[in-house]
Amino acid sequence: MSFRTFILGLSASFGVAWLAVVVMPFFSMRELAPIQLSEATDGTTGIFFPKRTGRIADGARVYAENGCYLCHTQVVRPSYAGNDLYRPDWGGLKADPDRGDTRRETNAYDFYGEKFAQIGVSRMGPDLSNLGRRVESAYSAGKDPSVWLFTHLYNPRLDPERWQSTCPPHHFMFTKRKITGSPTEEAMPFGAEGDTELVPTPEAKALVSYLLSLKKDQAVPAVLNFSPAKDKGAAK
Repeated sequence: MSFRTFILGLSASFGVAWLAVVVMPFFSMRELAPIQLSEATDGTTGIFFPKRTGRIADGARVYAENGCYLCHTQVVRPSYAGNDLYRPDWGGLKADPDRGDTRRETNAYDFYGEKFAQIGVSRMGPDLSNLGRRVESAYSAGKDPSVWLFTHLYNPRLDPERWQSTCPPHHFMFTKRKITGSPTEEAMPFGAEGDTELVPTPEAKALVSYLLSLKKDQAVPAVLNFSPAKDKGAAK
């Protein structure tokens, strides 16, 4: 085999893999076509529209700029690839009081409104696909979920139950300022010293709004619900 043949073969091998794994998915997913709902399989008709509320665009930018994707994923894998659906509240709620079992896999429409799909690099921390739902239903039940997230951002180890957290503190996302008169409404119930108060920066507010928008358990058309958790009799 000549050196030229070897180089061409090597380039072709990597090139085909690159086309299949990177290029083709990019062009097929960058402009997702609307999905028509079917009365027979979905129980209704019309066009499926993914719902997201919050500062998604600028919050996702702050999320990326601070490298959150390096330690957290946003991918609930199908059952054949892992047990994500059965980890507590990762893929949705097993027993939502209003909707029942909302667990499902991730699909491309879950990243609607974001410039990039924040699927993540590794899982040093938990998956965040449904963090907003998890914070509201468990971590801060009956309290302001944004305060829980601000506290976690400022110092994840302030919570005694999370003293082993490896998430770094983000003190730079908060500003200490002198109190003049009464404390402002946006002042945090932590971090204050003497006559100062701690307030989140605009970047912190955008990030928390984005994190609270992570409720990717909306019912989806049957064509997207590849492996519904409620149909699986495996691990609970």
